[in-house]
Amino acid sequence: MLAAGAGARSLRIGCSGWAYDHWRNGVFYPPRCPARRWLRYYAERFDTVELNTTFYRLPRVDAVRRWVEETPDGFVFAVKASRYLTHVKRLRELPQHLALLYERIEPLRRSPKLGPMLWQLPPTFALDRERLATALEQLPRGERHAFEFRHPSWFCEETYALLREHGVALVIGDRPEVHAFQSLELTADFTFVRFHSGTRGRDGNYSHAELDEWAERLVDWAREIDVYAYFNNDWQGFAVENAAYLQRRLGLRAASTLRP
Repeated sequence: MLAAGAGARSLRIGCSGWAYDHWRNGVFYPPRCPARRWLRYYAERFDTVELNTTFYRLPRVDAVRRWVEETPDGFVFAVKASRYLTHVKRLRELPQHLALLYERIEPLRRSPKLGPMLWQLPPTFALDRERLATALEQLPRGERHAFEFRHPSWFCEETYALLREHGVALVIGDRPEVHAFQSLELTADFTFVRFHSGTRGRDGNYSHAELDEWAERLVDWAREIDVYAYFNNDWQGFAVENAAYLQRRLGLRAASTLRP
């Protein structure tokens, strides 16, 4: 078991989403556990989740309100920005389109459960300093934002300097195809790690040796900054298995008991 020690910052481990049909019947959710109870079950075991449904479609306000109510105190949602903002508009006209997303997640924004906003850019989106600078200027103050770049050209000092200037985190994405250029640069008072696919396990599963190495790194970072880490290898339930192992390795507990 590892521990960040006295004075450590927050260190949260979770998954990228919770609503997966293939997690039924003992893969993660027990047999006969209805879908309406999945989030409660998940939140009894992890203290954070990456809300990725917002990438594909805007949620209903009443659904977001229910998510806030169904999770315990201390639970945190990271919110993935809509692909319309990142893949269609490619960060153009940000204020007017971001306003609609924020309108839909207003119950979460009013609660203490809002974590970082994740901005995942498409792999065909190459370095554009001016467009990134404009987007960063337009982001609401007082909230955390993290950018996941997938084109190699973004990984340079010019990008890191812009992120640091605005207190925005560089997402650290772990997948084989980005290992040649992905940086472990820390650019804010928190970092955001996305575990997409292991390299030593089968079919994207992470081996315990890989996770042990990551555990050491996360503990080192958590001595200075907050750490949010999410597993996106949801197929065959690898995400929950890997997240639970890393959670145990770090000596972490899930969120506090659900309110009545």
